[in-house]
Amino acid sequence: MIALADPNRRLPKSPKRSQRNSRIPSGGSEPQKIIGLSPSEKRRKTILAKKRIALFERDIEYIGGDVFLEKDADLLANSPPADAEIPLEGFTSDKKPASSRSLSPYLASLYQTRLLSKDEEQFYFRRMNWLKFQALQKRGRLDPKRATMKQMKQIENILAEAETVKAILITSNLRLVVSIAKKFNEPSHSFDELISEGNVALMRSVEKFNFALGNRFSTYATYAIQRHFFRISHKGRQYRNRFASDDEPVKDRAEEVSDHEACSPDQVKFLKTLFSKFLHSLEPREQQIVLARFGFDGDKPKTFRQLGTEMGVCKERIRQIQTRAIAKLRTMAEEANLERTIGDWL
Repeated sequence: MIALADPNRRLPKSPKRSQRNSRIPSGGSEPQKIIGLSPSEKRRKTILAKKRIALFERDIEYIGGDVFLEKDADLLANSPPADAEIPLEGFTSDKKPASSRSLSPYLASLYQTRLLSKDEEQFYFRRMNWLKFQALQKRGRLDPKRATMKQMKQIENILAEAETVKAILITSNLRLVVSIAKKFNEPSHSFDELISEGNVALMRSVEKFNFALGNRFSTYATYAIQRHFFRISHKGRQYRNRFASDDEPVKDRAEEVSDHEACSPDQVKFLKTLFSKFLHSLEPREQQIVLARFGFDGDKPKTFRQLGTEMGVCKERIRQIQTRAIAKLRTMAEEANLERTIGDWL
């Protein structure tokens, strides 16, 4: 027989415990961990938070596009050519500059650094950008608020190796800056100042060079460094002309600027004809984009977005077509020995 419970009897109420109280165990020292952190723990959390901010706000840019999505990307980026040798310093060059006695210790040391072969150059540019690509991929998989010190350290080590490879590329091309600076040596700038400015342009070129096109870096860097020197030289002449003495004939100053800045009519005609020939070798869409992007059609240069709207494609597609067109123009310029021709004019 089953005994029925008395309906008038009240069961004892169980004490209500809040969710917060249920997590606090009984004990003497345990509540202190909840109430506050020790100074060392606070310092560690502050450092961790600052490192997270620094890592996730850091700009990581790489050149190479879809090259690193190919199956053999990992293998190519980790397989140096057989003739690769590190360090570059301590190399005794059989070909020494004729004026080596008059060079400063810094310039003389550049000729103790060997030049990279084409295969080495391709490998180091590929590896530098592949390391940046890997760091970007790893960072993209982390939570900015939960990244651990170990995870961030792995990314920092990858980026540090990329900087080491970048230093190799810069060091092996410093002689190029010297050879170009000799053509722009003026009284308004010391030779050392030109070298310093040229090194800045060289570093920027290393960051922007697209190794995937298969061209030599020296061709790209020469153009970038010369353009930088042209800009400096032009600003220097503007400054001198602004503060020229009043008794100096204006006509003489104008003729002086003209003699240094302008190409001859025959040279201008040659460049226009050659560039027109290059353009007509491109596909119609490539011609349209190059002309509009750089204002060669006489109008204000247009953005990727503006051209994309006009042509009915996304701005990324416009960028891809422009990259392809510029690669073709660069190849045609190399085949025409344009760099050497302009260098002879200077």
